[in-house]
Order: sequence, then C-alpha cells, then structure tokens
Amino acid sequence: MGSVTGAVLKTLLLLSTHNWNRVEAGNSYDCDDPLVSALPQASFSSSSELSSSHGPGFARLNRRDGAGGWSPLVSNKYQWLQIDLGERMEVTAVATQGGYGSSNWVTSYLLMFSDSGWNWKQYRQEDSIWGFSGNANADSVVYYRLQPSIKARFLRFLPLEWNPKGRIGMRIEVFGCAYRSEVVDLDGKSSLLYRFDQKSLSPIKDIISLKFKTMQSDGILLHREGPNGDHITLQLRRGRLFLLINSGEAKLPTTSTLVNLTLGSLLDDQHWHSVLIQRLGKQVNFTVDEHRHHFHAQGEFNFVNLDYEISFGGIPAPGKSVSFPHRNFHGCLENLYYNGVDIIDLAKQQKPQIIAMGNVSFSCSQPQSMPVTFLSSRSYLALPDFSGEEEVSATFQFRTWNKAGLLLFSELQLVSGSILLFLSDGKLKLNLYQPGKLPSDITAGVGLNDGQWHSVSLSAKKNHLSVAVDGQLASAAPPLGPEQIYSDGTYYFGGCPDKSFGSKCKSPLGGFQGCMRLISIGGRVVDLISVQQGSLGNFSDLQIDSCGISDTTWTIIQHNGSDLTRVRNTNPENPYAGFFEYVASMEQLQATINRAEHCEQEFTYYCKKSRLVNKQDGTPLSWWVGRTNETQTYWGGSSPDLQKCTCGLEGNCIDSQYYCNCDADRNEWTNDTGLLSYKEHLPVTKIVITDTGRLHSEAAYKLGPLLCRGDRSFWNSASFDTEASYLHFPTFHGELSADVSFFFKTTASSGVFLENLGITDFIRIELRSPTVVTFSFDVGNGPFEISVQSPTHFNDNQWHHVRIERNMKEASLQVDQLTRKTQPAPADGHVLLQLNSQLFVGGTATRQRGFLGCIRSLQLNGMTLDLEERAQVTPEVQPGCRGHCSSYGKLCRNGGKCRERPIGFFCDCTFSAYTGPFCSNEISAYFGSGSSVIYNFQENYLLSKNSSSHAASFHGDMKLSREMIKFSFRTTRTPSLLLFVSSFYKEYLSVIIAKNGDLQIRYKLNRYQEPDVVNFDVKNMADGQLHHVVIHREEGVVFIEIDNNTRRQVHLSSGTEFSAVKSLVLGRILEHSDVDQETALAGAQGFTGCLSAVQLSHVAPLKAALHPSHPDPVTVTGHVTESSCVAQPGTDATSRERTHLFADHSGTIDDKEPLANAIKSDSAVIGGLIAVVIFILLCITAIAVRIYQQKRLYKRSEAKRSENVDSAEAVLKSELNIQKAVSENQKEYFF
Repeated sequence: MGSVTGAVLKTLLLLSTHNWNRVEAGNSYDCDDPLVSALPQASFSSSSELSSSHGPGFARLNRRDGAGGWSPLVSNKYQWLQIDLGERMEVTAVATQGGYGSSNWVTSYLLMFSDSGWNWKQYRQEDSIWGFSGNANADSVVYYRLQPSIKARFLRFLPLEWNPKGRIGMRIEVFGCAYRSEVVDLDGKSSLLYRFDQKSLSPIKDIISLKFKTMQSDGILLHREGPNGDHITLQLRRGRLFLLINSGEAKLPTTSTLVNLTLGSLLDDQHWHSVLIQRLGKQVNFTVDEHRHHFHAQGEFNFVNLDYEISFGGIPAPGKSVSFPHRNFHGCLENLYYNGVDIIDLAKQQKPQIIAMGNVSFSCSQPQSMPVTFLSSRSYLALPDFSGEEEVSATFQFRTWNKAGLLLFSELQLVSGSILLFLSDGKLKLNLYQPGKLPSDITAGVGLNDGQWHSVSLSAKKNHLSVAVDGQLASAAPPLGPEQIYSDGTYYFGGCPDKSFGSKCKSPLGGFQGCMRLISIGGRVVDLISVQQGSLGNFSDLQIDSCGISDTTWTIIQHNGSDLTRVRNTNPENPYAGFFEYVASMEQLQATINRAEHCEQEFTYYCKKSRLVNKQDGTPLSWWVGRTNETQTYWGGSSPDLQKCTCGLEGNCIDSQYYCNCDADRNEWTNDTGLLSYKEHLPVTKIVITDTGRLHSEAAYKLGPLLCRGDRSFWNSASFDTEASYLHFPTFHGELSADVSFFFKTTASSGVFLENLGITDFIRIELRSPTVVTFSFDVGNGPFEISVQSPTHFNDNQWHHVRIERNMKEASLQVDQLTRKTQPAPADGHVLLQLNSQLFVGGTATRQRGFLGCIRSLQLNGMTLDLEERAQVTPEVQPGCRGHCSSYGKLCRNGGKCRERPIGFFCDCTFSAYTGPFCSNEISAYFGSGSSVIYNFQENYLLSKNSSSHAASFHGDMKLSREMIKFSFRTTRTPSLLLFVSSFYKEYLSVIIAKNGDLQIRYKLNRYQEPDVVNFDVKNMADGQLHHVVIHREEGVVFIEIDNNTRRQVHLSSGTEFSAVKSLVLGRILEHSDVDQETALAGAQGFTGCLSAVQLSHVAPLKAALHPSHPDPVTVTGHVTESSCVAQPGTDATSRERTHLFADHSGTIDDKEPLANAIKSDSAVIGGLIAVVIFILLCITAIAVRIYQQKRLYKRSEAKRSENVDSAEAVLKSELNIQKAVSENQKEYFF
C-alpha cells in the first residue's frame, strides 16, 4: 500500500509540473521557422566590413547578394556579426556558411545573446562545450541544434578561427519562433502578495516556477510562512540562490528540520535565470538553470504549517517577523507560476487575490551597464586622461576570483612618481611611489576576490590622496606636496603593455583577470563602444560588453560542527570524540557524493603540544571517521596511502623530521589544514583526539561543509558491442508516472534502447529506423505508439537526446529539439502500468533487435542508473564511450589531439604550438635587440641515443628526410634572422629577411655544397605587418607558402636529408657557425619584433620557453616577452604589439647573458675603454639595485612570516576571525 501511495504522490507532483514544462519550453512546438531571411537590412550590424559589398546585410544563408556574405575589414578575434530579431524570440538552431564562391569561411565561432544589445552572454553547450565548429568550405551549411534553446532579441556571432588561406566570411540563419511571456518589474521596494483559497492547496505539496534577472546580488524572490515559524523562502544572497524550508518551531539557522539548499553563482549578471521548486512531502527538487539538487529531508518534514498567502519580491505582510536579514528583490520576474496559477497575469488583471505593493510595472527595464572582461594576465586597457583637471581621479567597479593583479596605474607629472592601485591577497592597495621618498601605501577592503562587484574611487590631488572601496573611505596617505597633480596623459587599467614601447607602467603582481564596469576618469564615463571600435584608447586581450567570469557550481551541505571547538585534558584512556550531524540523511549524502565528479571538506586542526601521531611507535593519537565507519589517520591535503599532512606533501613542515606540523610537539600554536577529497571516505562524521592531557597541551578543530561539484551522471555511459548485448536492472516502477531521459549515438539503423515487460503491459523505446525514434507502451488494452521523425538521420554517430513522459493524462516523446509528440491516455485503460520483469537497457528479453552504440546519462524518474558499474560485470558491454572525440574532436585545433576520458574528452596540445582548452591560443613572443631562444635537440651526438624527450626523434644517427615548419612574424628591421636549424654535420636551414626586405629560405643539406636559396621579392617583408610562413620539405622537394597566397615549389640540389639536427635558434645566433655570409649577417643582427606559433614538426620552441610543462632543453637570452602579434585596428605597427613580461620558466637561462643585461652584449662588441667603463658602472648600479631589492624583499618576507606565526595564537586566544571561509572554490574562466 505504501508504494502505491508514494506512486500517487509522485504522480500528483508530475501532473502539477506538466504545465510548467509547457511554459518553460516556450513555443517549442514547431519552433523551427527561419528568422533571419525576412529581416530588414537595418537588423544586421557588425564590427567592421571589408567593403560596402561585404556588409553584414549580405550575411543571409544561401544568398549571393553583394560579395556573397559578410567579411570584416580585418580578420582577428575582435570581429563580430550581429542580428536584431526585433523582439525576444526563442532560437532553437543556428546555421552557417562561408562567403559565396570565395576562400572566406569561419572554422569555429562563439555565439552570444542579449535582450538589449548590451551586456552579452555567451551560449554554452552541455555546460562545458562552448565553441561551435564552423565550415570547411564556402558553400556547405553547418547546422547546430541549441540545447537548451535561447530566448533573446539579439544574437552575435564571434569568429574564433577561419580558413588560413582566406579571411573571415559568414552567411548565417537562425531558426525558432515567437516567445511570449508575462513579465513584472520590481524596484527593490515593491512586491506582490498572493492570497489563495485554502481548499485548493495541499500542505505537503508546492510547485513554483519562475525566471528572474537582476543586477543586485541580494533579494527575496518569494516567501511563505506560518504561525509557528514554518516557512519556505527563496532568497538571493551574494549572487547565489538559497532555498530555505523550515518546519516546526525551531529558530534559524541550527535545526535538523531546516533545509538549506544552495545553487547557482553570479546570478546578478542581468541575464535570465530559471528556477523550479518541487516539494512533495519529504522530497524536494530544486533546479536553477540546468543544475538540479534533489533532497530527501529527515524527521517530521512532510508537513509544513503555512498561511494561505505567499509574497514575491519581498516580505511585505505586516506583523510578520523573520529571523534572518533580508532585502527586497530589485529586478524582473517572468512566467511566475505557483501551483499552476499564473501570478503575473492575475496581477495585470488586478484580480482581488493579488495585492501589488509599491511601484510594480509589467515591462522589464534594461539598465545599460557595459562590462569588460580582462581575459588573461597580459590584458590591459589604456585610456587617455580627457578630464584636464589638476588631479588624478578615477572610479570603476570590478569583480574577480583572483587574489592579486593590477587594477590601475598612472604616471604623475610635475610631481615625479606614479600611482599604483592593485589587489594583493584579496585586499586593495594604493601605492604612491616618488623618487627619493619611501613608498606610501593605503590598504582597504578584505576578501575582494569573492566574485562580487566592488566599487573603487581614487582621488589624488594637491595635498590629498585617498581611495574608497564600496563606499568606505580608507585612511588618507601623507600629502603629496604643494604642487599641482597631473596624470601623464594615460590611465592603464588591468595591466601594462610591454616596456619596450616606452610605457612606464609597472605591475608588480601581474595583470588583473576578471571584469570591470562603470569606468570613469575625471568624472566622465568612458565610452567602451568607442574603445571597441578603436577610436578611443588602446587595449589587448579584452572582451568588451560581456563579463566572461564564471564560477563552478557547488552543492553545499552543512552540519552542526562548523564552529571552532577547543579540546583539553584528554589522553588515550579518556579520549575526546566529536560527532558531526548533517542536514541530509546518510543515504542522501551518499547519493550526492556518488553522483558528483569531485567532493571536498576543509579540515583545520590547531595544536599546541598536541600530536597527531606518537613518534616512538607510530600509533595515531588523533583520527577521524568517515561514512564507511573506518578510522582514517591521513589529514587535509593528503591521500589515504600517504598518511601525511599538507606540509609533508609540500616539504615545508616546521620540523623537517615530521610530515605534519603538529607532530613537532611545540609549545606554540600551529596548525595542519587542508582539503579532504577522497570521496569514498567523505563526509567526516567523527573526530577523536587523545593528546591534550599534558601541561599547556591544547587542540582545536573546525570542519567545513561538504562541498560537491560536477555531475558524473552526465558522462556515465556504456557501449553495446553486439545486438545480443544488454544491461539489466531491477523492475522500473512507473505505475502512475514515468519520466525517462538519455543520450544516444550510433551508426546502426535500428535497435531497442530500453524495454521493461509485464504480463500484458510493457514499455519500450527504440530506434525504429535511421530517422525515427518510437516510444511504445501498453496499459492493458493494446499497444500505443508515439514516433518522432527527423529530416536528418539519427545514426550519424553524434549525440542525440531522448525524453519520454507518461502519466494518467497523456504520454509524450521528444528527441533533440524536434517537435514534441503527445498521445492522450486511453479512456478505458488501466490506471497503473504493471511491470514485473527486469529492466533491459540496450537490448530486449529475447536478445534480438538490440542496440549497437552508446547510451549515456540514463535517468528514470529523476534517478540516474549507473551504466558504467553494471557494464564492468556484463559481457559484450563496455563501460564508458569511446566516441566523444568523434563528436567533439573537431574542436581541437592546430594539431591538438582529442583524447578520450572516462567522463568526456580533452584536447592534448602537447605537440601543438598553441595552448588553451582547444589548442587555439597562439603562443607569441616579442624579441628585443640581441635576444634569442635556443632549443637544443641534443647535447652531443654520442649521448643522444638514450634521450626520451620530445627531441628524441631527431637524436642519434637518424636521417631527417622531411619536416614541416610553421610560424608567423612581424618586424621592421633588416637584416633579420627569423629561424635557424643547425646540425653537427654543418648542415643548416636559415630563414632570413635580407637587407632589401626580401624573405629568403636557405637550405644546406650537404656540407660540401653551397646552400639552395629560395628568394621571395614580391614585397618588403619588414613592413611591420603580420606575415605567415609555411615550409614543408619532402626529401629534395620543398613547398613554401607565404601569407596564405604566395606559393612556390622548389627542388633542392644540396641534398635530401638533414643529419643529426643539433638546435633550433630564434633570434640572434650566439655561437660561431660555419654558414654563408647572408645568414651570418642576419644571425649577428638577430631579430627584433614578434614571433608567433613557431613549430618544427612536433617541437614548439616558444611554448617550451614560455609555457613549459616539463624540463625542456631550451635557453632564453636577452629580452624575450610573451606577446600577442595580432594587429589591432586603428593602430600603427609598433603600438599594436601587445606584450606581457616573460616570467619564470623551467627552461635554462644563460648565466652569462641574463635577461636584464641583453643589451650589454651588444655594447661590448663596440669595444674600447669607454664601453668598458660604462659596462662596469652599469654592473655596479645593477648590483646595488639588486641588493636594495633583496633587502626590501627580505624585510617584507620576515615581517609577513612573523605576522603569520603570531597570528595563529592570537586568533585562537581571542576567538575572533577564526572562522575563516572555506578554501577558495576552483574558479573557471570560459573564453
């Protein structure tokens, strides 16, 4: 009887949510109309256009008007094509083409969307696959189905990569339908109160759905409470959503009857976010956007005594009292439904059930705030000082997860010096530097790297220097003096350009990564659109009009032991035991942990003469217990087999004899703190302490909440190798309702995905033909079928999503975003679907018509089946899927290899000259005068045979009969050496720019012959423009391509093999080489300019130098800085260089020629007494500066170390500030 009652309750839940599913789907029925073809010309816009015939209005799919598509003036990553759909529409698919009859097409792109044409948001597929693969030629059409669909008015296509032999070219179409919704705008003081008929409601059930968008990080979205303290509250706090459900008279926040669920992050981004709350007795489903938290409550939770009214946007009812801080919601709500009732529609009709309080309007205002994202540590925004005021004044807002980075730099005029505003350890620091004076510092704020928006106001003028953070004015620094204060004309936000271009900007802690908005200088707001168009200021590596910072979503489960607990007077005979009780049951905790990709808990253990282990016999003196009820003696930061603490792993314990700080047994406070992340042992349920019984012995501990992220079920999959293979599970109990969803991919034309039989009843889902998916069932009066037919084949080895629903009213089937098909339930059929056999997945009971392919993320009534675990013990079924790369491998670019993972894939960029998640970020470097990068393939010929590095394939006596060389460059100097490959047999390859600006490739593959010379004299290659070079040799035949259009094939006379390759040199040749005169002259001069994406077969020397993943035989000499060679529109060749100072790397730096002294080597060539004297003076100056810097660094380090040592005991004694926040979440940036 109990199971039937439970089934009935679940059915009530599903029936109540059926209307919500329709609302959430918008108008997804037949929602595939082309939306672009009928738009007027004014609906198209772009960043630029190559000519009037390449304008954005010619970007319609399959059209040949104008030049046959849109092409921008310059092909770079800052270009975009924008569509205004006229009103908010639901977009379900996009399609792209290249430019008609041209070599212009885009191979990958991003898709952005917006309601207002401002503040764009990036569309992401499957929460991680963020790029779209584009076209491989000009005329074929590539379609993408959007899951989920987009509801927006504006779309923007951002090309990432394009045909290297052409330029950016696009024609596009988007598909969808009109989107209708009810909207209400609340101003932070207004709210809606809904009073309903008590006869129509159940005390054990609530279904609430809505969408919201806001720029405020805090606010009440809904609240309903009862007379005894019972309540249900949905509250936005610091950009996260909290669902609070309290039953009984217990007060917040410590009670076992309190449910506190948290989802989402950075939800104050002025974009729409969807929310669904389903409560049925003890079962709670909480969904925010695509993230769901399922909760089963403990205790007497199934009944919540609530009043018959609910408020939205605030808590306006007089006489109500709440025990937690709150403020009203300020923003927009859309499609607000409470148990199937359209609340906004009732309010618009002024129905008596609705009371509108304050200023309520039924259209959503669009505050215009244009953010800018600093994508990397080399990003910066340089803006002129157009105020003309006698002061340095700037205001802005920022948000970031990083602890350190430059926010603002300005050089001072008249008063010599500079002002630096930067983050350090999450605090804002204002530094005034004046020659001859000690630096002045102001520190303001704390924990500013929390992902929230923070406002900053800086003012420096005569006799005054101040900074305010979030409206709080920090203490003023000493006066600057009586002089008037002027900026030198430029404000640098977020970072600095390379110093080689004359900028005095400095960034001691590196560049800022995060977002800024509302930037103003001298009281005048900066027009970022003008910056984007190149008419104001200068920038590098920015994303304007979008905040691209993102946070990993965590599930947080609290317990009763989050406060600091002190322990004294214990021994092995009288131990202390502390227990942790969680707000979820152990079964719910286990399900959450098993489903998550990663879980962790921070454990902090403070100690004073309290050991973790007895050093005499190794007996543990303190330990903890997890959900397996096993004793664990490893601590935070370690794994079970190591039995260490964090300091033991890092090798920095206060006593090197021990692996934990506490085991040093010192009479002073210290701690062992770290993250416990071995999922099988989490959560921590108990701690035992036995060593605090001696004089002055004491311990204290604090355990953070259980944090889990990721969803293993999304990639949980199985591969079916034969038609007779299948997985079996217990009978599916879908008596009154069934909700089944999964992904599949196959090359087979048919097969059964799932089947469960009864005596006469059954349920089956199958691929009936290459284009048809069928759901069939029988509830006692014969079989019924629902089929979805696709215009394209399902057996295309790509992922497809299937979802079926069946309840007492109807059954439905949806595949991908195709039209949802429904079938009313038979009037004379049985109410219950009665099944009794095992559930077969991937096959049938008859072992016929089985499925060949892969199934993943199979969910039945919200529960995920562990396909991988069952597949491990089932013949002819393999755990996991091997085909992720067949679906997503094309996202790996520039020689990156797609590698399968058990839960997904990744792009291996090991043998690529690029980096990034898809091997699409070029690695470039600016070379100063006299600098070089040398990649040594072998130290000497005899020792090369045992090498195992990347260069091993060149080692020993191997004959190199072919190679592929690619690189890009930009310079204005002649002669220049671009690339030089040498061998131990005096054979070489040199790529140089001759004195007259010609590009020359010189091959010498026979030491006794003169080199073969290939000369390109079509233009001056030292023109400051970016040029691309490809050299492909197959024995004696060389194919050369310059700038994707000039091609030549030559036959070498000097030989066909490269013997015993020694090294690859970029820049100046430092050692004497037996080379021809032109190469020698260029080698002595070296290279000054920018080199990018340099690759010789599988060796990438710039990557080895700037982004080492392991020790490489690379030597860097002179001034080499990481840079972007891409030219910006509207700037000259020199100013277009974007650089970031080359920092530490694991390659070898030549001791004889350190980076700081690169120019000295050139000066020494001049010779003479004057040069020697100058050299000595420079050395003395450098040494003095270095000693001064080391002293300052030592003093700061000592002060910081002393402060840290003292603080541990002070914190414990005062019991203030001890509850340090849980260690930083792993933040992600998606760009």
